[in-house]
Amino acid sequence: MLAFWIFILFGLSIQAQKPIKDLKPTVILIALDGFRPDYLEKYQPNTLNELAKNGVRAKWLIPSFPTKTFPNHYTIATGLYPEHHGIVENNIYDFGTVFSLGKREEVQNSRWWLGEPIWVTAEKQGQRAGAFFFPGTEAEIMGTRPTFWKTYDGKIPNAERVDTILSWLDLPQKQRPTFYTLYFSDIDDAGHSSGPDSEATKNAVNKVDEDLGKFFQGLKKRKVNKKINLIIVSDHGMATVFQKNAVFLDDYFDFKKTERILWTGEIVQIFPASGAETEIINNLESKIEHAKCWRKSEIPARFHYNEGTRVAPIVCSADEGWVLTNHERFEMTKKRDDFLLPKGAHGYDNQLESMRATFIAHGAAFKRGAVVEPFENIHIYNLMAKILGLNPARNDGDFERVKGFLK
Repeated sequence: MLAFWIFILFGLSIQAQKPIKDLKPTVILIALDGFRPDYLEKYQPNTLNELAKNGVRAKWLIPSFPTKTFPNHYTIATGLYPEHHGIVENNIYDFGTVFSLGKREEVQNSRWWLGEPIWVTAEKQGQRAGAFFFPGTEAEIMGTRPTFWKTYDGKIPNAERVDTILSWLDLPQKQRPTFYTLYFSDIDDAGHSSGPDSEATKNAVNKVDEDLGKFFQGLKKRKVNKKINLIIVSDHGMATVFQKNAVFLDDYFDFKKTERILWTGEIVQIFPASGAETEIINNLESKIEHAKCWRKSEIPARFHYNEGTRVAPIVCSADEGWVLTNHERFEMTKKRDDFLLPKGAHGYDNQLESMRATFIAHGAAFKRGAVVEPFENIHIYNLMAKILGLNPARNDGDFERVKGFLK
């Protein structure tokens, strides 16, 4: 009798999972925060390597500067450099207030998000989008949100994120999105807490790979695993850093001569008080070690970072493995039990090997078994728009740079 009921339940589960026979061209953008491209060889994640083997893999993806989470995710979504889409850092000063990742009221406020992200392009042109986390998807941009979206909550298990995307795929065609986002933070979290070469990072890579494996099995059950276009990206890489490698900015200028300083460790934005800019930048340029500081107008052109109105008058960027701080902040850091242990950081020069990001594409639109040269993440927006049959909004990318990825 038990075997009979097991057979019945198994039969019902098979019956409930119907193949999707009316799929339109579809893109699922999967973001693996902090996934360095060498992790594919270093930690041998089976699912990701299989997808790369049977699809298109870039030797590496070139992130935008600064190599931070929000700027790069939104660059991937819009095809715009941070100086043009306004998310110039994880912390931003404008409108007389500060935008930061933890201020939900600002993250969901449309005033910060410039440009047109791919989900808005899709919705404006009659397609639907479903986002299970991705910077920008919580805000109403250009009067539009994805049809389905979630308020960010890092405690939601990856399995729930995967199952939700699959459930949106199961909707009738008229209700079903053609564009999706799926976001995992595990690898970035482990990299920060323990460093990129740690056992914790290895375990996080394997855990996320397992979650992706279950997701791909879900696509197989729906018989769309060869039809759906997966674009798997990371926003940046990860470098090993020791907190003792500190550059003390208060050794170089008087903080009383500033109106505001925005700290994020690897990059610092300085807003001088009236008349103090020249003195501050002269002291920094002539004396500082293990970092570079520039006037906004003199930031190297390759960073594409001196046009945005939200970029501070003075920007300092730490050398790889170093952190920018002051004595008071450093003394608080020293009290931590893990002060002398290796950690991970990003935000450094986007040409550094440790800052390289990942690009893997798999599905009906893409070539099989192709390894392509490194390219900037500004080009991904146009690639997604082409697959979805959308007219792209104005952006900094060039479809010619990536059209060779397609069949």
